[in-house]
Amino acid sequence: MNPLLLQELVRQALAEDLAWGDITTEALIPPGVSLRAQARAREAGVVAGLPVFAEAFRQLSSSISVSFCVCDGTRVGPGQVLAEVTGEARAILMGERVALNLLQHLSGIATTTAQYVAALEGLPTRILDTRKTTPGLRMLEKYAVRIGGGLNHRYCLADAVLIKDNHLAILAAQGIGLSEAVRRARAAVSPMVRIEVEVENAEDAVRAAEAGADIVMLDNMSLAEMRRAVEAIGGRALVEASGNVTLETVRQVAETGVDYISVGALTRSRKGLDIGLDVVR
Repeated sequence: MNPLLLQELVRQALAEDLAWGDITTEALIPPGVSLRAQARAREAGVVAGLPVFAEAFRQLSSSISVSFCVCDGTRVGPGQVLAEVTGEARAILMGERVALNLLQHLSGIATTTAQYVAALEGLPTRILDTRKTTPGLRMLEKYAVRIGGGLNHRYCLADAVLIKDNHLAILAAQGIGLSEAVRRARAAVSPMVRIEVEVENAEDAVRAAEAGADIVMLDNMSLAEMRRAVEAIGGRALVEASGNVTLETVRQVAETGVDYISVGALTRSRKGLDIGLDVVR
């Protein structure tokens, strides 16, 4: 993770939550009181975001110490201690919600990703994320995908060329076909940049591969059409499957022979992992 961006993301989250201060803590807890608390998992999952959790407290007080009992990527069970926080009680209470929100959210993504990865055990196909991320949290969410065992697709629009159906529709209205679109893209970008083309049938998959696409994305195809496309491409390009893939269907999709499966559900509307911060008396 970019440390400067991490600091800014956490700063904004704290500024949003504290706004005009924490009137409850300021009214009830006198300055100088120390606190020891533990972050505990309340359900099984994969932990991700411990450095983010610690950053929330670090920004509020230099007196706070956060020690990790596990590391990111650890599979944990209910009741397991993830981290211990000690220091100024006021600052810990003020940072608690932001720290937990981010840790729960990222751990939920890592847990879901790990489930998809486990579903493909024994197969060479890899799981990819998408750009269907929470605005402002993309870096953190894509980090969580990696912690869960997945790979990152494009981070942003400048990472790689991805010629989608809307691009092709606009070009088709000007009399420009798929093959010419790939040629134009290749001429416009560095040879180090990959070109991917989204297609909806095996015939267009072959055209994309023959035109020089590095990756062909099979969008919302049936399993039979995916197999036909993979066979027709014949290794001339990497193949990615995309579109409404679930835990129940992901292995069947992988068995068609695709190299990658992109899953928007990894980062879109994920359930956070239940984690609490409990005071140690």
